[in-house]
Amino acid sequence: MRGNEYGSYAARDCLPLIIIAAPILLTALVIGLVVAILQSATQIQEQTLTFVPKVIAILLVLALLGGWMFTMLGNYTVALFRMIPAMAGIP
Repeated sequence: MRGNEYGSYAARDCLPLIIIAAPILLTALVIGLVVAILQSATQIQEQTLTFVPKVIAILLVLALLGGWMFTMLGNYTVALFRMIPAMAGIP
């Protein structure tokens, strides 16, 4: 296997990881932005005020999408293990 083929594998295989992480990251981003806007509008500068809503929202997303995320991650892991012989040059 040539070096440029490893690059194509890396580019192709990063997409499932991004898709798996996106719901959690986007939830934390949106909740953090909303809480920051509310804090600046009300001039409340409590540090824990941003933490608690983010944790609750992330736990809710994990409860709703956790099964799908773990299924997708399991399929991704199986596909990686199946690619090992091809990467090692074993027919």
